Amino acid sequence: MSALAEQLVAWIVRATGEPGARVTGLRPLAGGASRESWAFDLVRADGRTQRLVLRRDPAGRTLQGSRREEFLILRAAGAAGVPVPAVHWCEEDASILGSPFFVMDFVPGETLARRLLRDAEYAPARAALPEQLAAALVRIHGMDVGDPALAFLAAPADGISPAAAELARWVDIYRVATPDPHPAIELALRWLAARVPAAPPARRLVHGDFRIGNVIFGPEGLRAVLDWELTRIGDPMEDLGWLCVKAWRFGSPHPVAGVGDYAELADAYEAASGIAVDVDVVRWWEVLGTMKWGIMCMGQANTHLSGVARSHELAAIGRRVCENEHDLFLALEGRW
Repeated sequence: MSALAEQLVAWIVRATGEPGARVTGLRPLAGGASRESWAFDLVRADGRTQRLVLRRDPAGRTLQGSRREEFLILRAAGAAGVPVPAVHWCEEDASILGSPFFVMDFVPGETLARRLLRDAEYAPARAALPEQLAAALVRIHGMDVGDPALAFLAAPADGISPAAAELARWVDIYRVATPDPHPAIELALRWLAARVPAAPPARRLVHGDFRIGNVIFGPEGLRAVLDWELTRIGDPMEDLGWLCVKAWRFGSPHPVAGVGDYAELADAYEAASGIAVDVDVVRWWEVLGTMKWGIMCMGQANTHLSGVARSHELAAIGRRVCENEHDLFLALEGRW
């Protein structure tokens, strides 16, 4: 048994008060440029086996959000009917496993978008996902933002629209991320500033990173929504716009996550929520999301090049800056 497995099972025994448990098959899961996920089997003293996932920050790195907050969001999302892995235990003491962590159910399935868009076995999923993704977003946006357990969620200051707040935030991030000129970004900033949407009728919980790659799917479609560390309170149309960013289509001609069209998403969302979708607002958030992804790629590249975290994955993401600038010009021209 590895040292990590020994430390993990010792902690679980203390947390549950059930001696005799064993951890087997501990292995890292692929994907994720920031957090670590490890799958394992918890074999209890009576022989029952539970497939679980350890979710933790990489040792020695401070990242946005916390595992306690993600744990609480997942628990609230599950109670609201959002398809998510059930969460079990959370530990903030970094001395246990080297960084804070929580344990959740293992949900079998696939996360690679290229398999979803290419493989014949996922043809039923491609047909079902536009409606399923919309339905999941409706449940997310319907979560109680007044829940005391979620009081830590960030929200724009009173009197400031979520769109204006997000644009200002990403301007600041961009100015810090790179001293080099990026004409596509500068042009996008002007376009966005001239078209900032008004505040929505109601602020709602926003997932913040709702896209293919952050969901688990099977041949039948959506199984679970993952990666809640960017969740906050804002404009629900942000999630719809982010889902449509060209980077998440992987060459598919369909603008909604590579599996659907704008009208399908809007109709399904309206049918499930009773809330009208303003396509111009969704487009604004899509342009912002396209620009945001480019800035994020710059940041990932800087993390690698500066030596903070040497990673082939981060370096590869950094190489997408030019590709993103091309996508951004297309978005500004309305050529999706």
